[in-house]
Parts: sequence; C-alpha cells; structure tokens
Amino acid sequence: MRVLGVRVDCVDMEAAVARIAALIEAGGPCRLVATVNPEFVMHARRDPEFAQILESAELAVIDGSGVLWAARRQGCELGEKVAGVDLVLRLARLCATRGWRPFLLGAQAGVAEAAAGRLAERFPGFQAAGAYAGEAGPAGDDHADDHRQRRQLPRANDLGGRRGGGSRRLSRSERLDRGFRRAQIDASGRLRRAPAWMRRLHLEWLFRLMLQPWRARRMAVLPKFALAVLRDR
Repeated sequence: MRVLGVRVDCVDMEAAVARIAALIEAGGPCRLVATVNPEFVMHARRDPEFAQILESAELAVIDGSGVLWAARRQGCELGEKVAGVDLVLRLARLCATRGWRPFLLGAQAGVAEAAAGRLAERFPGFQAAGAYAGEAGPAGDDHADDHRQRRQLPRANDLGGRRGGGSRRLSRSERLDRGFRRAQIDASGRLRRAPAWMRRLHLEWLFRLMLQPWRARRMAVLPKFALAVLRDR
C-alpha cells in the first residue's frame, strides 16, 4: 500500500520478524528493511532518489504513529506500529535462539558496543559478530569492511545496520540509518524510552521531545504530514 504515494507494508511485528528470518536463512546479498515514519514519507515526496530507495526495500514496516494512522485510513488493520526499537529487540532474541551473529553498525561512538553488551545480558546466547560506530555514506561501507577485516571478524548475518554488498547505494541517505541508530541507542541504555502507557497512547514522540528538545525542528514535519494525509484522496 501507499501513504502519500510512498510504499509501506501493512505487516505486524510477527510477520516482519518472520520475513527477515526467511531472508537471513535464504542468504544472498544484503537487503534493506526500512522503518518508515512521517519524516521518511515527507522527504520521499520531494526526493525521488530517496523514494526509489524505499520502493526497492525488501520490507518497509510502519514505524511511526502518523504513518499507522494514515495506513488505517486506507484499510490497514494493524493494531500497532512496528517500532524499530522493538524490532531490533525481537531480532536480537531470534539471533540468540538460532545462533545468528549480527554485526552492529552505526550510532555514536561506543553505542554499538554498549548495545551488543546489553543485548547479550538480556538474551542469553546472543553474540554480535562485531560492533562499529561507522559513518553514513559510501565511504562508511568501506571503512566498516576494513574494520571487520583488520580484526579478522567473520562475515556476519546481514541484519540491521549492515550497509554493504548489493545495497551499497542505499547508504547515500543518512535518513536510512536513523531508525537503527536510534534503536541501538535505546538498546545500549543511553537513552530512556517512553513509559509503556505513553507508547500505548502513541505519545512516544512527546517523551522524546521532552528529553531532546532539539527534535522540535524535525518534528515540525508532523502537522504538514497530517494535513497532507487529510487532503489526500
């Protein structure tokens, strides 16, 4: 389905995890799983290249209360969004049970390492193949590969922040990394997550705004998104 012309998939958490597990088991080139929020949608409307990247994603989950609201207006019957943070936790648990070793790439210096440690504590058996802050952009892919080779890390199961291989062009936009970087920050314990009651009421954005007032500038897109959805026929 499409929200303001941008492709999203009406799948719940269980279906998303099952799809990603099937991709990992199948092997092959790296694929993109996009976590689509209103900011993504509005950016894609004015940036054809970014829109094409989302279009080419193997899976474009609904990560954002605004996108969930817009999708429901078109008949999508999802009960809740597929938050990137929750998706990472579910995938970490899956990796622990199946012996998969993800490479955690992205976020601020030290965050990926901290996230790997906390995930290992939370999910016995979880083991990351490596962790590296990296950088957005094509050069960042090469740096990540160099990092892995210098430390003689085994090639990881392509999961989450891995940005190389057949999807190298996808790293041109830093926005594609934000969801996973935010999830790693939450997993690392460096940023508090909204209480469960706020998440149920779709007010997680307000909690983040209180903790990080600088987000106000980015969140200015939300009323524009809502108005565009109401005007869309």
